[in-house]
Amino acid sequence: MTIEPPRDSGPRRPSGPRDPGDAWVVAPTGERYWGRFGAAGLLALDARRGVLLQHRVSWSHFGGTWGLPGGARHEDESAVAGAMREATEEAGVPEGAVRARLVSLLDLGFWSYTTVVADVVQPFEPVISDPESVELSWVPVDAVDDYPLHPGFAEAWGQLRTLLPVRPTIVVDAANVVGAVPDGWWRDRAGAAGRLLERIDRWVAPGVAGDQLSLDAHTWFPRVVVVLEGRARDAAAAASGAVEVVAAPASGDDEIAAQAAGAVAAGEQVTVVTSDRGLAERVVAAGGVVHGAGWLLDRLP
Repeated sequence: MTIEPPRDSGPRRPSGPRDPGDAWVVAPTGERYWGRFGAAGLLALDARRGVLLQHRVSWSHFGGTWGLPGGARHEDESAVAGAMREATEEAGVPEGAVRARLVSLLDLGFWSYTTVVADVVQPFEPVISDPESVELSWVPVDAVDDYPLHPGFAEAWGQLRTLLPVRPTIVVDAANVVGAVPDGWWRDRAGAAGRLLERIDRWVAPGVAGDQLSLDAHTWFPRVVVVLEGRARDAAAAASGAVEVVAAPASGDDEIAAQAAGAVAAGEQVTVVTSDRGLAERVVAAGGVVHGAGWLLDRLP
């Protein structure tokens, strides 16, 4: 949650139309914060190389310190979209190279800063693409504290670091969840599965409150894997959005158990949604947590 402290002028941008969000907000006590609509930054995490840090140019306030690529949000722009845009403008982060995992909000009432923690899914090399950076570097997590950090980022880093190992994954037994509601699903199994996929996508896409996942108060973007079997597998072809769809080649239970075991082995915090007792026992034995179909249905829009 890097805070832009007061300085004589806002961040220097390449010439062009100025966005209305590029303005100072003055606190009741007189301090100034950059971003009329708040600000956001990207904490990109590469499993092999660490986190992407920006070495601030000397003419900026706290010049010479290291922090996150970020800046003022545009009007009506989500925090995630703002952080991604700023990371592209300042560090050349390619579209689709990172996947948001959580957002951490600092809300002062009159101004806010959102840190978007995102996993690198397509490795890339950062590129200095505006005047605000003198260096961009992948820094191992254990080495971040050795750098001269921007005070706002230094204050936030202790908590952010504890969140980096938390990677929630939800594996959904689609047949079991669909079968929990007697709405005629047996007449069109693929259609019923498709409707479930749409509802899950609408739940996950804007982010899920931490208390719905038994996590802290942050907003999370869990990895969701929906396993389809039998005739419901036809719904996989039309799937899109934030949900991963797996068409089980044979037994759906075997595929769900395998997905759960693989995610646990990868260090993910795994929840399987099923009311099948036999499958639940296999998931618990593999190190996962099980919730019944009602747990998910109660959360879906």
